[in-house]
Amino acid sequence: MSKRLPKKLYERELARLQAQLVDMQAWVQASGARIVVIFEGRDAAGKGSTIKRVSQYLNPRVTRIVALPTPTDREKSQWYFQRYIPHLPAAGEIVLMDRSWYNRAGVERVMGYCTETEYHRFLRQAPQFERMLVEDGIILLKYWFSVSDVEQEKRFRSRAADPMRRWKLSPNDVLSITKWEDYSRAKDAMFVHTDISEAPWFDVDNEDKRRGRINMIAHLLGRIPWEPVPREEIVIPERPAAQGYDRPPRNPDTLVPDHAATLRAKD
Repeated sequence: MSKRLPKKLYERELARLQAQLVDMQAWVQASGARIVVIFEGRDAAGKGSTIKRVSQYLNPRVTRIVALPTPTDREKSQWYFQRYIPHLPAAGEIVLMDRSWYNRAGVERVMGYCTETEYHRFLRQAPQFERMLVEDGIILLKYWFSVSDVEQEKRFRSRAADPMRRWKLSPNDVLSITKWEDYSRAKDAMFVHTDISEAPWFDVDNEDKRRGRINMIAHLLGRIPWEPVPREEIVIPERPAAQGYDRPPRNPDTLVPDHAATLRAKD
């Protein structure tokens, strides 16, 4: 990939694409479409920041982000895909999955959190599960975010030094540096078994986050058969004349203090 995309060009194109995402969401609501977008990739590959840009101007009642925590003991005893099913979209909804059922083929496989039997069962069942989703009318898009080992370590070190983003680092994330080739082999095997025609994998080169984000969003918009939906004009009514309402006095004990005023005073 060529050098980093200039910021002004990136911001201009991102704004254009985000406006189209809003229009696409309107089509989803009007048509009753159901969309699932899976974001997978290495730790620090930029999945979360891309999801932020995709969802930034969308209605959270229509477009939901699903990022499930570690499964409970009860969930571990269920059919593996069972915990994901309640999060699938109904008509007129979009679900953005920040990691997904592919945890089993990635981190669980590499870190030994599942057995060999569970892992191979997943590789057999995942294509069947996804074919059922697509056959039922769900639009399923799967994106793998790629990043080099050098860039991944650079992002890890940046997070570790930033108190606002340190929460993004977990022990498993750091261990992924020492297990780079193991994760590579796991990803390759996952693609061999689950890259199906009904739901293929799409690879996002995210070495430059700006390029990766706009490339992914442009591709997403091109893969969904949406079209502009006529919007009903919203008329803002005239405010009626006052009817003699008197607001009761504010209670100074419950009024939020004017912190902003203290900033101005210190400036």
